[in-house]
Amino acid sequence: MSELWRRVVMSAAIGGLGAGLVACGEPDDNAPHTGDPTPKSMVLRVATTDSISSLDPAGPYDVGSRTVQANLYQTLLTILPGKPTPVPDAADCQFDSPTTYTCSLKEGLTFPNGHQLTSSDVRFSFERMLALKTPGGPAPLFSSVTSVSTPDELTAVFNLKGPDARLPYLLTTTGASIVDEEAYPRTKLLDTSAFGSGPYQLTSYRPGESVTLARFAGYKGSRGPQNDGVQIALVKDAVALNQAIAGSKGTGSKNGGQVDLAYRGFTIGQLDKLRTSNQVQVVESEDAVIQFVAFQLKSVTARRLPVRRAIAQLIDRPALVKKAYAEHVSPLYSMVPPSFGGATDAFRAEYKQPNKAAAAAILKAGGVKGVVPLTLGWTPSRFGPGSKAEALELKRQLDASGLFRVTLKSAEWPAYQAQIKAGAFDLYIAGWIPEYPDADNYLAPFVGVSDPFPNGYRSAAAMKLLQQERSEQNGIKRAELIEQLQGVFAREVPVLPTWQGRLSVVAGQDVQNLSGALDPLAFLHLSGLRK
Repeated sequence: MSELWRRVVMSAAIGGLGAGLVACGEPDDNAPHTGDPTPKSMVLRVATTDSISSLDPAGPYDVGSRTVQANLYQTLLTILPGKPTPVPDAADCQFDSPTTYTCSLKEGLTFPNGHQLTSSDVRFSFERMLALKTPGGPAPLFSSVTSVSTPDELTAVFNLKGPDARLPYLLTTTGASIVDEEAYPRTKLLDTSAFGSGPYQLTSYRPGESVTLARFAGYKGSRGPQNDGVQIALVKDAVALNQAIAGSKGTGSKNGGQVDLAYRGFTIGQLDKLRTSNQVQVVESEDAVIQFVAFQLKSVTARRLPVRRAIAQLIDRPALVKKAYAEHVSPLYSMVPPSFGGATDAFRAEYKQPNKAAAAAILKAGGVKGVVPLTLGWTPSRFGPGSKAEALELKRQLDASGLFRVTLKSAEWPAYQAQIKAGAFDLYIAGWIPEYPDADNYLAPFVGVSDPFPNGYRSAAAMKLLQQERSEQNGIKRAELIEQLQGVFAREVPVLPTWQGRLSVVAGQDVQNLSGALDPLAFLHLSGLRK
């Protein structure tokens, strides 16, 4: 459970630019002319506070590692901007039966070392990843896969224990990356080099300092690079990140900094100031990070459904995000964010607007008398600088109702986890980043399916709906089941969603295609960027 709140998945991709006029028999204005100078290499410089723990996709599943992996490796399927369902990348795939999923590889796929990419590499990649079972790695995601068979060099067949409608989405994650079986050891990770068939190839890696990627000319997929390469600097903190993009004028990029683009790690104050600059552009999109209040069902108080429902009736999300985060996050009314299939504002539908009288009626009908004491847990560092303000605002809202009396209790992350398991709080602030780009991953962990969330929630109604949606291959029917499951969460309130995060990227004014690079799963595909 120590890894539960830090996992993330990368799943979007950037398509290529439109075809030139040459295809229609007209002159290509972008083609070199006799006597023209050689075009200047377009290498983008990037800075981030992310850390990289593994270049190997079978390794730890942290966001910094996956940002690099998603640009180095190819997956069988991918998810493109504006398209919520998987599309072909290295292969075209389909269910032949509820437990058989067949992928037909594109012809002529290669790795940068010249080796051919065949179905044997696909089988090796999955067998290796599942056998390694790296702590904090992606292997648990593919527990439904029993084997991968290869009837010919261009066909890989996934054989499943039972129906699993999530599999197409799982195959878009970096955990499903295809590696070169001739270059990767079967029994250990390869962390100093990388051999993928993605948009880029690795040219330099200095752990803790930098990563350099060069365009891979042999890439055949949906994310063809619009630049010649990317240099990624790993900086230590928000101060260094801000300096990299907005340093003294004339020290590097046209924006005055040393890099063209910077992401993940800015403070709210820095972003507000950067928005007023005419030297940079700040682009944001709602991402997959969510925050919520979890009820500890070991607690005699929190175990009472009227208490949980009354709290859900009182929470004012717009006021919370304004006071604690200056509206740099968005109010959230379901555990499933709006951009995911089957998402519905279940808590808004169940409780409408915050209402003290309605909350008091819920408590009275449930036989709860007097002012209810609550201990609210929060942690200072793990979920960002707004955590204290969020805890204070939650306390203010509940205390102001006259129905609850809240005591705040904080601890740093390791101790906080231990106190949660010990049942030290009635309710506590928590966050979630999904492992794969599907609504299921916002619901299953809280129902108690594999690596369950530590608040002790169990529900026969929720479990039944979860099992049904996982085996339902009709997309419309599956979305309806996911909507029903969110309704159960709203009525039973094991967790109370509060806000959805945003991915913020700052770049020079000359960087193009920036908004398309931002993926809702909290990191970037770099191939569509140019300047």
